[in-house]
Amino acid sequence: MLDYGLPVLFVLFAWWFLTGAVLYVVGLPRTMVRWSMAGATVVALGALAVLWQTAGDTSPAAAYMAFLSAIFVWGWHEMSFLTGFVTGPRTTEAPRHVRGRAALWPAIETLLYHEVAILLTGLALFALLWGSPNEVGMWTFVILWVMRISAKLNVYLGVPNLTEEFLPAHLTYLKTYFCRRSMNLLFPLSVTLSTIATFVLIGEAGTSTGVFDKTAFTFLATLMALALIEHWFLVVPLPSGALWSWGLWSREDEPSAVLSASPVLALANVPVQPDPSQPANAQLF
Repeated sequence: MLDYGLPVLFVLFAWWFLTGAVLYVVGLPRTMVRWSMAGATVVALGALAVLWQTAGDTSPAAAYMAFLSAIFVWGWHEMSFLTGFVTGPRTTEAPRHVRGRAALWPAIETLLYHEVAILLTGLALFALLWGSPNEVGMWTFVILWVMRISAKLNVYLGVPNLTEEFLPAHLTYLKTYFCRRSMNLLFPLSVTLSTIATFVLIGEAGTSTGVFDKTAFTFLATLMALALIEHWFLVVPLPSGALWSWGLWSREDEPSAVLSASPVLALANVPVQPDPSQPANAQLF
């Protein structure tokens, strides 16, 4: 059982602690945030070096190192967005006169540079790790990436709960790109495919004979399951925010803001009231 139990606990702790840590850092005074971002950049570069060094290593320790390194790289992207260092060319509220499909491009502009940075990182990881004995880091990043895109599309098309993590004050304009609807046609497809993928990964973990493969597939299955749960948070109201309330302690003097959907590094739940003057289909990150 340790072959499965320890990786599951490791993923759960990393998901909980690192998400809260990012939230806490984002809420610090801007001078401290700059230093924190510089430190996070050093950590992310070190994580990329670890991924390269462990690409040919199939020991259980290498699986842990690769998974955590990919999480650190992903965390850098989330932190760079939430701190406002890498966002997009648009940093204003949604245009009130734009409706329908035309509202999509302004929403994309709010996070365009951020998305391009993730794309470039993903391509770099594929070039670095594709075909190597240890692809744990690459597939970890892929799951985070794909499930994040799925959540973004569902938020754009409309879901009941637009409540995932407190945005810092300098990103409050993003709340005008939210849309609240009872359901959209993509959501059932998203959760169905995600559920299938989760059970496939669980099956691979259960049938693997080597310790490395058991560890690797358990990491990926657990991560996929968490992303699936976060999709359900979009439609089922649950007090998930209590898990990361400690991450918001650094914002006690900052006005409350709305939150965004960010799979697997998604966080607290606060209701967002619909504004009839805003576009009917808006989206966040």
